[in-house]
Amino acid sequence: MEIRLHVEEVERRILAPCASFSSATLGRVVKEEECVVRTAYQRDRDRIIHSKSFRRLKYKTQVFTIPEGDHYRTRLTHTLEVAQIARTVARALMLNEDLTEAIALGHDLGHTPFGHAGEEALNKLVESGFRHNEQSLRVVDVLEGGKGLNLTWEVRDGILNHTGPVRPASLEGQIVKVVDRVAYINHDIDDAIRGGVLTSEQLPRESIEILGNQHRERINNMVIDLIQMNYNEPNIIKMSPAVQAATDRLREFLFKNVYLGAGAKREGARARHIIQHLFYKFKECPGVLPGKYLARTKTGDTQRAACDYIAGMTDRFAIKTYQKYFLPVSWVE
Repeated sequence: MEIRLHVEEVERRILAPCASFSSATLGRVVKEEECVVRTAYQRDRDRIIHSKSFRRLKYKTQVFTIPEGDHYRTRLTHTLEVAQIARTVARALMLNEDLTEAIALGHDLGHTPFGHAGEEALNKLVESGFRHNEQSLRVVDVLEGGKGLNLTWEVRDGILNHTGPVRPASLEGQIVKVVDRVAYINHDIDDAIRGGVLTSEQLPRESIEILGNQHRERINNMVIDLIQMNYNEPNIIKMSPAVQAATDRLREFLFKNVYLGAGAKREGARARHIIQHLFYKFKECPGVLPGKYLARTKTGDTQRAACDYIAGMTDRFAIKTYQKYFLPVSWVE
């Protein structure tokens, strides 16, 4: 008996009826022979982990641009935190952990360098706009390896709809959508306090009284609430009204005091300056684009090729490329 078939049978016996079963996936765009060991969702998880796009997340900042210190979050550590919390919730609800993990690991693959400042810059420059969730799907569908990863429909749906008004079709995708916010709200508070941008005393008291004053306490209370609210075969993954309101207040507080604060605006302006100059450089001189991106300009969509190249850059590579084209090089004797 193939190991995969045994694992699929175990899923059918132990997971909740509302779970997404690997054997019932809607499949891939390009049909493939099944693995004898891994389920479809396990293969998707592995493909994402081994991708270059995933490795580059290590050098893409979350909130603070080029932070000085080893303990600030990057896009990679954020992704791992989301995956860990989401798997905890999925396990407690008897949903498919492998699908949950695959969506979590792939949800931010399309994020730009310099966090949201980079995303805002590209959104203004590209005629059709830029949204990192759509770019994440483009990465796994088209860009990674030159032909995409050919992931299952359920993972692709969860990646595309992890943010925005549309709810993921699977409960596992909905878990990632909620947990993504749980993770970034709490670790952004943690980083902001470490960076001297905030003090814990400044956090909105009405939220802290419900969620807790400490980082681990807030996450624990949010996760327990999420599990308790959805324990009996849920149709929609959601928090309780009180915890949801407290979470929303914390998020609003962060936007006002961290994401849109004076320091963020200053660093954001510098990041946007780099993105803008690189975009116009590649748009006007597509010949300097690397081969696979240059090939895409042959179809006439130079703007899309420039966008794809910039969105895939790490912070440090974007800075290095900017220096290459726009800063004078010292002469060497």
